[in-house]
Amino acid sequence: MKRVHEICQEVLEGKEISKQEAMELTEAPMEELCGLADRIREQYCGKTFDLCTIINGKSGRCSENCKYCAQSAHYRTAAEEYPLLGTEEICRQAEYNAARGVLRYSIVTSGRNLSQEEVDQVCESIREIRKRTDIEVCVSFGLMREADFIRIREAGASRVHCNLETSENFFPSVCTTHTYDQKIETLKAARRAGLQICSGGIMGLGESMEDRVDMALTLRELQVKSVPVNFLNPIPGTPFAHNSLLTDEEKRRIVAIYRFLLPDASIRLAGGRGLIADKGEAIFQSGANAAISGDMLTTAGITIDTDIKLIQKLGYKVELWNE
Repeated sequence: MKRVHEICQEVLEGKEISKQEAMELTEAPMEELCGLADRIREQYCGKTFDLCTIINGKSGRCSENCKYCAQSAHYRTAAEEYPLLGTEEICRQAEYNAARGVLRYSIVTSGRNLSQEEVDQVCESIREIRKRTDIEVCVSFGLMREADFIRIREAGASRVHCNLETSENFFPSVCTTHTYDQKIETLKAARRAGLQICSGGIMGLGESMEDRVDMALTLRELQVKSVPVNFLNPIPGTPFAHNSLLTDEEKRRIVAIYRFLLPDASIRLAGGRGLIADKGEAIFQSGANAAISGDMLTTAGITIDTDIKLIQKLGYKVELWNE
């Protein structure tokens, strides 16, 4: 298909493609699309593979009503509930991951945001991680204020995560207890505080391909360089428990299109990767160049050792990207 090659050439020449061009890619032949996405990745990112892990630092009882989430207090699920973990446990897992070659470690907490007492506690944990290891510390603490982000940066964190989840148009169908604008303001506050930002979404919530493209365009406008791509793992008890799973081919196409739209980003396979037949191998040859390894927040993931072997098999090198 001549058109997909023309669009690819625009990207390789440093041009930003339009929404219309991105939507054309939704009909492009799969193998051509994925091969060209990998070519874009090679030019802009080389063989660098940005590998990270997460810890569920505080679980359950969340006030927000995100319809996919096992940790929402609005739904009855089997998710574990516990308060903010202590410094020793958070540091123990950081040291474990660092010893296995992981270069980023993210502390993720449930809830709309953290209390001031909890901010004090996580800052202590971050300082201790940085004292004991060289691992980069990322945080995902909900809708935090700039002043708290400054404290978190001063403690030693380098990046803040806050997923947009989907397009602005579709977001009210996913969550009504906070707004899309609040998420965007959180990312902007983190950046003003001197932190890098990480943001992506979940595919398979019921959104259209246009919604997926719109989210990528918003991420491009915000200049987000770390983009987690999650695939819905329907959780019993949540409103999206009966959503149909995306096919592995649909997942490859989404990631390939994201590479055309976000050529120099770390496009990071995240939640739901364990549902893919080859655990993401084909997608790592279709534009993706990063992953969250190990367990997710409430579901099992893929072990670090397994991921390291796959990364080496594909000729990638685990390195920090977009610092």
